[in-house]
This record gives sequence, C-alpha cells and structure tokens, in this order.
Amino acid sequence: MTMNRSLASIFLVFLNAVLTSAFVNQAVSPNNQWTSFALASSNDASATIERNEENIESTQTPDEIRRRRKRELFGLIGTKAPNQSTNNEVRDQTLADPVTKEPLMITTDGPILGGQSSTGVKVSLQSSTNTYSGSTNTYYNLLSSAADDESDDSSEDQSSTDIINSLKSLVPGPIVAALSSAGILSDDDYIPMRDLFTSPSVSFAYERGWRQGFAAAGFPGADAEYDMVKEYFGPINPETVVDMSCATGLFTRRLAKGNDYKRVIGCDYSNAMLMEARSRIRSDTTLSGRDPKKTQLDLIRCDVGEIPMVSNSVDALHAGAALHCWPDLDSALSEIHRVLKPGSRFFATTFLAQYFSGLQLNDSEIKQQQAFQYFESVQALEDLVLKAGFEKDKVQIEVLGAACVVIRAEK
Repeated sequence: MTMNRSLASIFLVFLNAVLTSAFVNQAVSPNNQWTSFALASSNDASATIERNEENIESTQTPDEIRRRRKRELFGLIGTKAPNQSTNNEVRDQTLADPVTKEPLMITTDGPILGGQSSTGVKVSLQSSTNTYSGSTNTYYNLLSSAADDESDDSSEDQSSTDIINSLKSLVPGPIVAALSSAGILSDDDYIPMRDLFTSPSVSFAYERGWRQGFAAAGFPGADAEYDMVKEYFGPINPETVVDMSCATGLFTRRLAKGNDYKRVIGCDYSNAMLMEARSRIRSDTTLSGRDPKKTQLDLIRCDVGEIPMVSNSVDALHAGAALHCWPDLDSALSEIHRVLKPGSRFFATTFLAQYFSGLQLNDSEIKQQQAFQYFESVQALEDLVLKAGFEKDKVQIEVLGAACVVIRAEK
C-alpha cells in the first residue's frame, strides 16, 4: 500500500512537470507569437485596470468601494448585472429620494424573489444623503427619512377618535347614510382633507360602504372602472404602473392580479390606508407567495406633491377618486408629469363640485377652509392638467352620470 502511494505521488509530480513545461514552451515558442502577444496584452490590461481601480477608489468612501466590488463580484459569477439585483442589494429603477430625486439603493435582510411575502423582510432605501426604511410586508416609508422624528404615526393614532367624530362635515350626502349606519359619525366638526384619511376607521370603512357611495355621482363601480383603466393603458403595454393615492388598494390589487404589468406601485400619504391595503393584499391568495412570475407589488408612503420617483421612469399612472383630496394640485400634477415617460399615460377620476353640495359647514370662518378641492367645470380641470405640462390634443375629459369626471392624458 505504501509503495502504491509513493508511485502515485511520483507520477503526479512528473505529470505536473510535463504539463507545466509544455505550457511554458508553447507560450514562448517562436511559432506561437499570438500566445506571447496575448499574455503581454493581458498583463498590460491588468495593470491598466489596477490603476483605474486605484483612481476610482481614491474618490469613494469605504462603503461605496464595498458595494462596487460586491456588484462586480456577482457580475463575474454570472448573476444579475451591476445596478440590478445582487444578493441583497438593488438600485431601484423607479424609486428615488423625494428630495434629491436620485435613485435609491435598496438593501434587504434577505433575498426578495418576487411576488408577495407573508413574513416580509426589512428594507433600507438609501441615497447619497438620506436613508429611508420599510418592510416588504408593510410598505416603504418615503415620506420621512430614518433620521426624522416619526412621531406623526403616533399622533395619527392618538387623534383618530377626534377624526372619527368629525367626519360628517366632510362626507357628501350620499355617503353619510352608509357611515352613520356603521356608527362612526357623531358630530359636525371640521377636519382638513389630508387628515381625514389618516384615521384607521376611515380606512376600515373605505371599501365597506364609503367607496360604493360614489355611484351617486356616476362612478360605474370598481370593476367597470378598472376595465376602463386597463383599456386605456393597453396600447402602450406598460411595465411599471403607479396607483397614486391608492387608499386601501382597491385598484392596486386589480392592477397586480392580472399579471399584465411587470411592477405595480401603490402610493398613499396615509399610514392607516397602506396598512389596510397590505392586509387585503396578504389575504388575497392570488397575490400571496413568492412567485417571480407574478407582478411585483410595492406599497409606498409618500406625498403626491413630492413623488419619490425618478423622472421619466413610469409607464402609466392611475389616480382613482383622488385629485379632489390633494392639497396642492399644481405641485401634484406637475410631479405626475415629471415621473411619466414620454408616450406614457395618466388616467384619473374625480368629482365635479356639485357632488359636494350636501357638505355642511359650521360658520363663515370654516368656509375659508376646504375639505376637498372643488372643480366647478371640466374646463377648470383641463386648465390644471395643461398647466402641469400635458398637451391639449393629448388630453380627454368626460363626465359620467351627474358628477364623475374621467381624465385621460398622454405625455
């Protein structure tokens, strides 16, 4: 046995020597000048790459160097290309710092394989100046950075009772009956439009009587409205669709369930609405699971007046029954125009002012404040859309029923 091992060792040493000699002789042989040239060129290229890397690294922070080397490593071993998914990092092609508008680098505690997860992972969204946070089973908070005081969430919960007790002065007549029968209306106090939707009780009631009440204005119902949206978006075959002011995800879910789009992003200002939306998404078996073939569905907390998305990055944007709730319409519509790609489409619905005729205001001082934006005519709405940058011949506005306005605009 010992002799056999010795012979084997001698044979391996001999074989190694022969192979090494053959390779060296071939490399330096006058008859193989191409090999010699290739080796020399390779050495020169390596030296150049090393010098370039030294120059790059001299201007980067240690964290930037680490991320760059990690992306390069994953590129070498045949995974996603740089600026795409790596093990737990991705430079998002749509989401941006709401302040600087630069793309965000998303870092997770574990891989996101697509679809929806019931457990989720924590997410850090970073620009060069700010860091935001969130979770794949709740939402990404791009309304405030991690360094900001996030006491707004607790203040929303603390004031929810006051909000519940002040709904009646805001809600148009046809909806009052449904909410009153649910026992969540009690007095006539005023509350600003934005704060109205931060109440957990309002988010709970939204798909349990509130949204259905829009039929009185001429809204054809969620299914029919979705068919209109799908038909309008169809010709451009969008990959990324945004549902702005998504509320409880009534249309976000529909947009994602058809698997017609690569990514659907539901956006809202309200923590309560987004939590209700996520709850409904998790309970929908057609949206649950981590199937990479399914539409990627993300929920984002943000301000429509400062959309956290890269310019010219969105293929289609939907805003259902939302414009009348936006405090600064000029900023909101301008931001929507900014994030849309050339040739992309915007579909929105809202109310004409006459729908709010049942609104009860307490005194002349309160009348100076508006619970909702009032649109007196189609022309007034068209003027707002054109002011945002859309061209007149690419804007169509129609009225359904008594006061439901449908806006279609192409960038």
